[in-house]
Amino acid sequence: MKKFYVDLHIHIGRTWTGKPVKITGAKSLTFTNIIEHARHEKGLNMVGIIDSHSPEVILEMESLVSSGDIVEHPNGGLVFGDLTVIPGSELEIYDEQCNGPIHVLCYFPTIAIMKRFSNWLTDHLKNVQLSSQRIYVTGLELQKKVKELEGIFIPAHVFTPFKSLYGKGVNKSLLEVFDPNLIDGIELGLSSNTKMADQIKELHDYTFVTNSDAHSLAKIAREYQVIAMEESTFLELRKALKGKEGRKVLANYGLDPLLGKYHKTVCAKCLHPAKEEDQVCTQCGSKKIIKGVADRILELKTAEQGSENRPTYVHQVPLEFIPGLGPKLLENLVNHFGSEMAILHEVPFEALSEIVPPKIANLILQAREGTVNLTAGGGGKYGKIAD
Repeated sequence: MKKFYVDLHIHIGRTWTGKPVKITGAKSLTFTNIIEHARHEKGLNMVGIIDSHSPEVILEMESLVSSGDIVEHPNGGLVFGDLTVIPGSELEIYDEQCNGPIHVLCYFPTIAIMKRFSNWLTDHLKNVQLSSQRIYVTGLELQKKVKELEGIFIPAHVFTPFKSLYGKGVNKSLLEVFDPNLIDGIELGLSSNTKMADQIKELHDYTFVTNSDAHSLAKIAREYQVIAMEESTFLELRKALKGKEGRKVLANYGLDPLLGKYHKTVCAKCLHPAKEEDQVCTQCGSKKIIKGVADRILELKTAEQGSENRPTYVHQVPLEFIPGLGPKLLENLVNHFGSEMAILHEVPFEALSEIVPPKIANLILQAREGTVNLTAGGGGKYGKIAD
């Protein structure tokens, strides 16, 4: 069994002709730029590219196959050298059965099947060109369609205060919205980790995935997982999510929840810390309090501990969070050591300090070891490394 670095949630900002896909995504996030950056800069082995349902993105993928730049694997996935692309789509549901909106992730093995899914979506949403569009079918209907097309279905960033399964404060169970047997995994999001999520008993049977939800090239692989598979293909990924035949997630790498944008409860206006029961900010008087993920999970808590077979969750500080490590220094590191994965996991202090100042090299090692001091994020503002 081999080990693969995998990030399954990367957005497309623009098509190859410059048309917007993810409005809030960077213009540099084209399909081609993503696969080149993920392979050569980040050192990933598999990526899920969300928004692959957009018709112009499908045309770009087909063009890359025609030119021989990517090859469709017979077991699913688009092969670009030592990187495999899993075409995906993020959709928003808000039906009579759920209190949404809720975002979900759908993945498919081939371009042809993604095209079929895209054509089906055309009849059920307002603009098939764009990312994360609201789909006017129920969550159950969407699940059934994904499975009819041999796809993978994963609820996205399930604790985020906005547009997630548990985040809004109304849905208390996935059974209110989905068929539990048609869920292949649960995406945790940036403000939670395995220990926090396992306080909800109904999640114990699912594999947790940790993905970047990248809206820029720099954000790719800020969260990812290491997966044991025979080869980097769609079919192997599906087996790993189900823990079949020795395929499985070996480790989740994610932000320390303190770094997440919605970890603690704060005032939306001034970001002053608030208590869960506060109705008015004690600092500025605003009545808009954004409940943090930590408090929301405690509301939902139904278990003291989770599955004994969970993989290790490694708290990671992405390189862009390291104070003093600007774009130029980071570029020098990547050029010298080959990829961000190598810098984050392998390069010793002595080698790092030859390229960057010892203070930065030491922070990278402290981040690797989980010994840096952090201040918590909330209300849409990331946490940071404390001075």
